[in-house]
Amino acid sequence: MTENTASALPLDLETVGAAETAPDEKPRNQANTETIGAPRGNGAFNPTVHALRGVAATMVFLAHVLGGVGLNVYPHDSSYFAVMEAPWNFGRWGVWLFFVISGYVILPSVRRYSPREFALRRFFRLYPLFLAFSLLFIAVNAYSKTFPDLNDLDSIVPALLLINLLTHTEQLTPNAWSLSYEVLFYAMACLTAHAALRRKNRLLTMLLALASAWLVYRFPAMLFFLAGIGARLLDERGLHPPRAWSAVLEILAFGGCLYFGSIQHYDFMLKNMGDPNAYALMAFTSAYFFLALAPGSLTARLLDRPALFHLGTVSYSLYLAHPYSYFITRHLFVRLGLFGPDWPLSLLLFLAVVIPVTLGFTQIVYRLLERYPYQWYFHERIFHRRAVKSSA
Repeated sequence: MTENTASALPLDLETVGAAETAPDEKPRNQANTETIGAPRGNGAFNPTVHALRGVAATMVFLAHVLGGVGLNVYPHDSSYFAVMEAPWNFGRWGVWLFFVISGYVILPSVRRYSPREFALRRFFRLYPLFLAFSLLFIAVNAYSKTFPDLNDLDSIVPALLLINLLTHTEQLTPNAWSLSYEVLFYAMACLTAHAALRRKNRLLTMLLALASAWLVYRFPAMLFFLAGIGARLLDERGLHPPRAWSAVLEILAFGGCLYFGSIQHYDFMLKNMGDPNAYALMAFTSAYFFLALAPGSLTARLLDRPALFHLGTVSYSLYLAHPYSYFITRHLFVRLGLFGPDWPLSLLLFLAVVIPVTLGFTQIVYRLLERYPYQWYFHERIFHRRAVKSSA
């Protein structure tokens, strides 16, 4: 894979049920918003999970900065990689954390909406922003021929249809390889929930479950989605460890994520699943997420900050926007000779510039390409701070 597609953050696609709509607005299709199969009184929105999205997005952004600077500016400096390899690896753990988050947030949506309404909401939340950056990549690559193998229709069509995982071709949009995982997961979750909860068709449900099991076997990274669904089901029923042990268990689980996430990078493809460290990282990630989402957890207290909540809101835009702001800023630093032999000082200077530039660019992208299309079609907001507080 190219540098731009080496690791990615899964998209932030959750439509947060009742909490997504401002108090003075009504859903566009009220007939399709009945929640099926959820315990009464259970809120669809968890502000800690929302903030964790911002953390995961930031981790991946910083991982790309650390790794990209190392590979492209200091490729022969062993001291750089000796210090930065572990945080680079751990930053990419944000990808798998986001997969668990996706599993957690999807259940209320597939219960709440019909397949048509669900698909429309996913489309307007995901595709306008994805299409804009895909077309930008196609145009720039056609002109520069940086990646000539991606200029043919055999690569472009599956990428635009988000089926590149099944066709074994590259995703074009930088960092967007994981979108194919997400789209497959959302489709199977929606169809299975519809067959089981609305149509109550046992045969169809069983066939869809078998197809889902095959996808999980073929693409083991999808186990993270299932871990998120399991955490949602336990959370809905109020099943959490005793408070006396929860903080200790949360610290131990995060410590496991930190250790196993830092020692190497994981692809979680079928051919790589002979590594016991991969299973350990899966287990610790699942345990940490479940412990973190409990009311009053250490993570909940640490992340109860407006800035982190906002990062969660713009996390999908940050995911797609940051490769462009990072690449341009890095290119300018190289042209101006700002990467000197003292790499710690140069890296600090680069971070001091690329972080605010990226956050500013993300805000513009979020407003124009992520929030506006959704509000234009549904006449309601994706996230609303006042609504979240009232539903928490």
